[in-house]
Amino acid sequence: MAKTRKEEIKIDGEHLVKKVKELIKEGNIRKITIKDKSGKELITFPLTIGVVGTMIAPVLAAIGALAALMAECTISVEREEE
Repeated sequence: MAKTRKEEIKIDGEHLVKKVKELIKEGNIRKITIKDKSGKELITFPLTIGVVGTMIAPVLAAIGALAALMAECTISVEREEE
């Protein structure tokens, strides 16, 4: 049975989209949450095979819009581990 592990990554807004793309490519990510510097949740999206294949472009566009407005943020990641 797979376990879920959470981690948080602090990053500045200009690198946000690139980092999210890297995380998605890893393949073991189940959910990504982006928070502002005060910890307020701005966007959360689950990553399943169907979402990655068909719906990722609009999600990345939304993240890009958020990144343009933020100096720094936190990416909260839920990973699935064997």
